[in-house]
Amino acid sequence: MAAKRGTSMKNMEKELLCPVCQEMYKQPLVLPCTHNVCQACAREVLGQQGYIGHGGDPSSEPTSPASTPSTRSPRLSRRTLPKPDRLDRLLKSGFGTYPGRKRGALHPQVIMFPCPACQGDVELGERGLAGLFRNLTLERVVERYRQSVSVGGAILCQLCKPPPLEATKGCTECRATFCNECFKLFHPWGTQKAQHEPTLPTLSFRPKGLMCPDHKEEVTHYCKTCQRLVCQLCRVRRTHGGHKITPVLSAYQALKDKLTKSLTYILGNQDTVQTQICELEETVRHTEVSGQQAKEEVSQLVRGLGAVLEEKRASLLQAIEECQQERLARLSAQIQEHRSLLDGSGLVGYAQEVLKETDQPCFVQAAKQLHSRIARATEALQTFRPAASSSFRHCQLDVGREMKMLTELSFLQVPEAPVIDTQRTFAYDQIFLCWRLPPHSPPAWHYTIEFRRTDAPAQPGPARWQRREEVRGTSALLENPDTGSVYVLRVRGCNKAGYGEYSEDVHLHTPPAPGMIRTAGTTVVPRMPQWRHLRPSLS
Repeated sequence: MAAKRGTSMKNMEKELLCPVCQEMYKQPLVLPCTHNVCQACAREVLGQQGYIGHGGDPSSEPTSPASTPSTRSPRLSRRTLPKPDRLDRLLKSGFGTYPGRKRGALHPQVIMFPCPACQGDVELGERGLAGLFRNLTLERVVERYRQSVSVGGAILCQLCKPPPLEATKGCTECRATFCNECFKLFHPWGTQKAQHEPTLPTLSFRPKGLMCPDHKEEVTHYCKTCQRLVCQLCRVRRTHGGHKITPVLSAYQALKDKLTKSLTYILGNQDTVQTQICELEETVRHTEVSGQQAKEEVSQLVRGLGAVLEEKRASLLQAIEECQQERLARLSAQIQEHRSLLDGSGLVGYAQEVLKETDQPCFVQAAKQLHSRIARATEALQTFRPAASSSFRHCQLDVGREMKMLTELSFLQVPEAPVIDTQRTFAYDQIFLCWRLPPHSPPAWHYTIEFRRTDAPAQPGPARWQRREEVRGTSALLENPDTGSVYVLRVRGCNKAGYGEYSEDVHLHTPPAPGMIRTAGTTVVPRMPQWRHLRPSLS
């Protein structure tokens, strides 16, 4: 039993850490949100904003020499304070002297404290930290924990210069631990401190009882309305006028009974707790596997998109290349044709030599073909125009739609709740149900219809629904319903992402005799059985 208790103490360390300094609580204060914070941490949080005298010492006890600046614990410099944007929402005015405070203000504002545990701003009231209770129970638990696991080893003197010696004495009045030399130094003969009785060294000096921070009286009652401990003076003040106040003994007994009952239930269901832990651990494993599979699927799909884009890129580049080569060939031919017109070139030189021919028949024979070539060259020279355009504007891509689709590419969402088409839904000797998805709903691959009788004899347990799975289309025919009965129906869509929400329930009353139709809440209306022409569209 003792070993089990020791194990339990060792496992509770995370419950004993201050959310600001992440060390074990020292003189913890109870915030209005029921979370705890070290007194020194709370002062430092408010002090970061330059507020001086923000409520005084909640314990209202003599100041320990160990709390002076020269001997202050070095852990305070390592505290992790709340974020600056939350500190900016601290008090504007309150108790004490600080920038912006108007002395004698008729309506002083309350102090707001950023709770590091719940990340919310809690109201401390006009008196700030001076209006908070110390959590003496938590202090005792911390001390028992330290003793059970020997945290920090020996208790050290709080007044020694580094390195401190092991403490041999404690002083309840000074609220500090001392070595022999420091105890003598701070309790000199002939002074009032010399009358202080030394005690065993301890890490926590607590008052004998919980005192009201407002009146310094022992608390005797509990205000259920304010959910706060009060003293006799608080009880008669107008602040608690009309409130439900009970003796602290009654509150103690009621809360202890509730806590004991809840704890007994938890301890009596350890097998259930362990089973749920195993289930959660299995869920964690499945989550890791499923998450990895989802990553691989997305990567594969994106790679597929990349492959399609790469294939399309190659195809488009090939088309541009072919167009470019064809144009270059035409331009090269035109260049060669124009070069032949230059003085001294082949065509011009040949024409010049032909003109030297004096034999008329021979000249006519040779010049006839040459003149045709020269005429074409002359026409090309007079009506010069490049044989091909250098522009590739016709090869520009409009990817706006595709880019938008890729930008909006996201995970598939489940379908929204279908909307029952009450104008086309009715009951006869069969029930015809028609529905549609909202305009911007993700698509549904198929639907599930559930229905049950509401006027059936009651059976133990929750109402059981009958179900039709994988219904295609947006309508369905339910055959052979009981006559003269009220049916409630609902439908939901499904796609690869899973099942969506159910539609609103629709109530249909099957008629007691053929040829009559009734919907819930309406009068009986005769209807001809013309609904049968809808049968071909049913899934």
